[in-house]
Amino acid sequence: MESVVTFINDIIWSNALILLCLGAGIYFSVTTRFLQVRYVREMVTLLFGGKTSDKGVSSFQAFAIAISGRVGTGNIAGVATAIAMGGPGAVFWMWAIAFLGASSAFIEATLGQIYKQVQDGQYRGGPAFYIEKGLGMRWYALLFAGATILSTALFLPGVQSNSIALSAKSAFDIPVEITGAAVTALLALIIFGGVKRIGQVAEVVVPFM
Repeated sequence: MESVVTFINDIIWSNALILLCLGAGIYFSVTTRFLQVRYVREMVTLLFGGKTSDKGVSSFQAFAIAISGRVGTGNIAGVATAIAMGGPGAVFWMWAIAFLGASSAFIEATLGQIYKQVQDGQYRGGPAFYIEKGLGMRWYALLFAGATILSTALFLPGVQSNSIALSAKSAFDIPVEITGAAVTALLALIIFGGVKRIGQVAEVVVPFM
C-alpha cells in the first residue's frame, strides 16, 4: 500500500504540477493585468464592507472560510521543511507562487460565483459546479466531487486530528481516544450546521490562527 501511495504521490507532486501552477498564475496575472495589485484597495473595502444574507455568508466570513482551509499543519511543518532543505531561495519561490497564485484564486472564485445555484434556500457552488456547467464535463465534475469528499471528509481531518491528539498526549497526557472523540464532536456540530455556521465559527477562530 505504501508503494502505491508513493507512486501516486510522485506523479501528482512532480515538476509538472509546479509548471502548471506557475504557468496558470502567469497567464491569469497577465490577462487580468495583475489584478492582485490593482484591486488591493477594492479587496479591503469589500472584505470589511460586505453584508451577510439568508442564502450565503458575508465577505469576511467567506474570507475566513478560505483561510481556514489553507492554514494548517502543512503551512507550519511544510514551510519549515522547505526552508531547511532549500534555504532562503525556498522563501522566494513560496512568495512568487503565492503572488502569481492570487490571480488563479481570483479566477476560481469568480467561476464559483458565476455558476453557483440556490438549493434548499442556500447557495451551492464550487469547482464541481463550474466544471459541469461551464465545461460540460459531468463525469469529471462527479470525479472531482468524489475525490473532494474523500479528501476533506476522511484524509485531511484524519491528519489534522492525529496531530492534535498526539500533541495533547505529549503535552497533557490526554488519551488520544478522548481527544479524537472531542474533535469529532466539535467538527460535527460545525459542519452539520451548514455553510452559515461554518462561516460564523471561522470568522471568530481564523483571526487567532
